[in-house]
This record gives sequence, structure tokens and C-alpha cells, in this order.
Amino acid sequence: MSIFSNRQKPVFILSTIFFSLWISLGSHSSLAQGNSYPNKPVKMITPVAAGGGLDNIARALADRLTRATGQSFIVDNQGGGGGVIASLSTAKAAPDGYTLMVAYVGSHGTNPATRKLPFDAIKDFTPIGLIGATPNVLVINQDLPIKTLKEFVAYAQKNPARFSYGSAGPGTLTHLAMEQFKHEAKFFCVHVPYRGIAPAFTDLMGGQTQAMFPSLFAALPYINTNKMRALAVTGPKRNPVAPNIPTFKELGYEGFEGQQWYGLIGPAKLPEPIVTKLNAELNKILSSPEFFDKFSSEAFIPMPTTPQQFGTYMKDDIARWSKLVKDRNIEIE
Repeated sequence: MSIFSNRQKPVFILSTIFFSLWISLGSHSSLAQGNSYPNKPVKMITPVAAGGGLDNIARALADRLTRATGQSFIVDNQGGGGGVIASLSTAKAAPDGYTLMVAYVGSHGTNPATRKLPFDAIKDFTPIGLIGATPNVLVINQDLPIKTLKEFVAYAQKNPARFSYGSAGPGTLTHLAMEQFKHEAKFFCVHVPYRGIAPAFTDLMGGQTQAMFPSLFAALPYINTNKMRALAVTGPKRNPVAPNIPTFKELGYEGFEGQQWYGLIGPAKLPEPIVTKLNAELNKILSSPEFFDKFSSEAFIPMPTTPQQFGTYMKDDIARWSKLVKDRNIEIE
């Protein structure tokens, strides 16, 4: 016996039909959303001033996405706050795929580990894909009477009042890596934060600061032209594009495994069809010989991932830096 009366059956049947149509239309709408995207210019927020490694990667990626999709991907430099300004702007944007961000270890790795933020670095964003990574390198002003890491530590210990280092901003890896080294090597130097890595490079070469801990990718052109001197690089082994620079590990300092990573994200609740399309286009670019050869020769290694893999990568990096800050009592001003 049916549980519906004859009067209820037509109502039930109509409801079922309307529900099926709603599901079907929703499915077709999602597919159409992915197929038609993008149909206007896309803003790609970059959390640094123009110039430097991250900006170079963002512009190269924007150029290739523009060619692949037929719509302009426009880099919008929003430096300052160690990536907080750009991240907050992205988190507040409409989740329609027309505002993206090139995230990096500072904005979504060290920042959440070191200070209270006006957003949740995981929940308020949608991971699209990892772009790649490069180690960090300790560099100094070329005019300093220092040739080795050992001499650097001795000099810093003897000249604390006249010694300073620049960073891309408070809470960035360029800041935290030096704080880690100060703690390990037991020396003091003043932190001078900048709105991105480019102005920090300028002052280092001009002698306003004496040292810095940038990515090898960003610093390599200056190192190769003798505009600054490299003393040691992070990571388990020497980098193939800079084989003469020793690792911290071989010089007696363990735990210096940090690397500058970059990835593409959007606001929370970015539609899955758009995420899938962007991830596919991103991975095509990263896997192309043109892109790989250009950046791997500059110490940056492209790293294609799924959105899920990139999300896990960010969570793990935040956990790693949070533990380091706590275990080593690193203070962030």
C-alpha cells in the first residue's frame, strides 16, 4: 500500500520533478561557470612591491595565463604588512574567480605562526595550486670585510650597535630565518622591515643595512654580478645553480630547511569548476619546458600540485613554523 493518498501523489510528483530540475540546472550552471570562465580581466594580487622574485614569478604567470585563456590577468602589487594587506584584500573579495592572489611562505606560512591576523590563513582562502619553491640565502653588503659564515657571526657579535638586516616585512621568511639564525649563532642585529624585497635589496647594496636573508631566486642576479656576497644557503644540499654556496648544515647549523614557496589562491568558497580550470591551466604552465627551463635555471623549481595537496602543504608549513617559534622562543616585534 502506498504511503501517499491519491490527493498527495500529484503534489509529490510535481515536487520531485521540480527538485530534479533544480539539481540539473545547478549542475549545468556549475559546468557553464567553469567553461565560460574567465570572460573578463582577472586581478592577480601580489603581496609585495614591484620588483623582486615573487613579483617576477607573478608577472610571468600572469602573462602565460593571459595567453592560455584569452583574458587579461593583471598583477596588482599590494605590498606592506608582510603580506597582510594583500591577504585581507583577497579574503574580502567576491569568490567569483576575478580576484586571485599569489600567496607565499610569508603570507600563508610564517605570518600565521607568528602573529594574530585579521583573517584565517586556511579557512578564508581557496587553494588553487602550488607554483614552486626556492631556498633562502644569507647575503651581505659587498663592502663588509667578511668572506665566510664564521666571520659573519664574529663580526656581528663584535658590532651589534652598527649591524642591521633588512627583510620583506615583519613575519616574512626573510625576517624569521634571520631571527632563527640570530638565536642559533647568539648575536644581535637590528631588524629593518621593508614593504617587499626590492627596496630591501636597494638598501643592502647601498650600505644602509648590512645583511639579508632573501630567496636564492631573488638574490641570484645580484650574487652573480658581485653586488652582494652569499655566505650560506638553506636546504639539505647545495643548490645546483649555486654550487659554491655552502649549506648551513655543512657549516654546523641544523634545522635551516626553510624555503620560499609561492602558490595561487582565491577567496574562500571559490566555485569548484573555476578552481579546477585554474589548477589545470597552472599545471600546464609549470610543466611546460619553457617555464621550467627559465625558472629552474634561476634556482626556482616549479611544483605542480592538486588544490588539495597545496592546501595540506600550507597547513603543514604553518604548523612547522609555529613549532619553531615556540621551541626557540623567537620574538616577533
